[in-house]
Amino acid sequence: MNKSISPLHHPMKGTIDIPGDKSISHRSIMFGALASGTTEITHFLKAEDCISTISCFRQMGVTIEEQEDCILVHGVGLHGLKRPLMTLFTGNSGTTTRLISGILAAQQFDCTLTGDSSIEKRPMKRIIQPLSMMGACIDSIHHNDCAPLFIHGTHLHGIDYTMPVASAQVKSAILLAGLYADEPTTITELVPSRNHTELMLKNYGCDITTQGHTITLKPGQPLNACKITVPSDISSAAYFIAAALLVPGSLLTLPNIGINPTRDGIIHVIQSMGGNIELKNKRLSAGEQIADLVVRYSTLHGTVIEGDIIPTLIDEIPLIAILSAVSKGTTIIRDAAELHYKECDRIEVMVENLKKVGIHATAESDGMIIEGSHHFEGGMINSYHDHRIAMSFAIAGLIAKAPIHIMDADCISISYPEFFTSLEQLAHK
Repeated sequence: MNKSISPLHHPMKGTIDIPGDKSISHRSIMFGALASGTTEITHFLKAEDCISTISCFRQMGVTIEEQEDCILVHGVGLHGLKRPLMTLFTGNSGTTTRLISGILAAQQFDCTLTGDSSIEKRPMKRIIQPLSMMGACIDSIHHNDCAPLFIHGTHLHGIDYTMPVASAQVKSAILLAGLYADEPTTITELVPSRNHTELMLKNYGCDITTQGHTITLKPGQPLNACKITVPSDISSAAYFIAAALLVPGSLLTLPNIGINPTRDGIIHVIQSMGGNIELKNKRLSAGEQIADLVVRYSTLHGTVIEGDIIPTLIDEIPLIAILSAVSKGTTIIRDAAELHYKECDRIEVMVENLKKVGIHATAESDGMIIEGSHHFEGGMINSYHDHRIAMSFAIAGLIAKAPIHIMDADCISISYPEFFTSLEQLAHK
C-alpha cells in the first residue's frame, strides 16, 4: 500500500494516546510464558511484531488469551514448553528472533526458527557466538550466520561475557539462556543498552543484579506471574513529538510515555536542538520510569549526536534526520553503524530518500551529515518496507511544499497499526 501525506496548514493540538511499548510487550509475553501462574498484561501493543511473539509461544503449548482490555498468559514454567510441530515464524521481528533463541537453546527439543525476507538477512552471529559459549547448538541452515536457524536444545552453563557492541537483543538472549544455566551468568556492557529485560525479570522474581555496567543473573529461581501495565512507547511517541515541534503553532500532550534512561535519548537530543518539550508527572511503574510529555512548536538548530547516547535513540535516528533537515545549521550523526543492520540499511536509505525530497545529506560509514535550513519538496520515497522510514517521512510530509508519497506504507503495522488514524485525527482537528 502506498500512502500520500499532504502539507498541513493549521496547528496540531490536543492529547494523543500512544500505543504500548513494543520492547516491553514482547518481553511480557515471553516471561509470562515461562512463569508459573497467569500474567495479566494491559496496554499491550497489538502490532504485527508482538503478535509474532504470541504465535511462537502458542505453538509451544502456551495458552494466551487476547481479551478486549488485556492479554492473559497462562505460564507453563521454565521447563513446560513443548516442541513446536512446525517451524517457528517470527515475521519481521528481530526481538522475537534473537530473544527466543536464548530460550530455545536450553529446551529438551529441537526446532527451526525463521522470519520474513528481512529477518533472513539480519546478522545472527552476534547471538550464536555467546550462546555457543554457553553450550548451545545453533546452526545457520544456509551457513551465512542468518536465519533460518536450527536450534538443538541442550544443557547450558553460565558465562562471563563482555558485550562487543551495545545490543539489548543480544544481552537479553544471553540472560534468557542464563535462566537455564547451571551457574551464574555475568554480562558486562561497555555502553549500556536498554534494560527492560533486567527490570522485568526482577519483577518476575528472578535473582538478577546490576552493578555499574555489569549484570549478574543467578539461575534456579522460578519466575512468578505478575500484572504488567505496558507504558506507552517512546519510539512511537517520537513521531508525534516531531510533528508538534515542526508544525507551526502546535501543542500536543502525550500521556504515560516510558522514559527509561536507556531509551530517552530522543528527548535529550530534542532539548539540545532547542525543542520545547516538558516532562510532567514523573512516576515509576514496575521499575519503569513514566511521564506525561508536553511538546510545543519550536525553532530547532543542528547538533552533533555521537557516543554513549546512540544506543538510547538508535530507533529514532531516521526521525532525527527529518528534524535535522529543517533545523538551522548542520547535524552530524556518528557511532551509529548499527543502522546498517536494521530492517534496511537505514543510513543509505535515509540519505537516498532525503535527497529525493530536496535535502542535502551525506552517508558516512557510521552515520550521516545533514545540512539543515531546507524545506521538504514533494516526491515519492521508498520505505524499503521499513516502518521507521515510512513514519519518519510521513512527518516530513506535514510540512513539505507538496505531498510526499510513501511506497509500502503498510509496513507501519509492524509497530504502530493506528499511526495513520491518529495522524489524520490530529490533522483534522
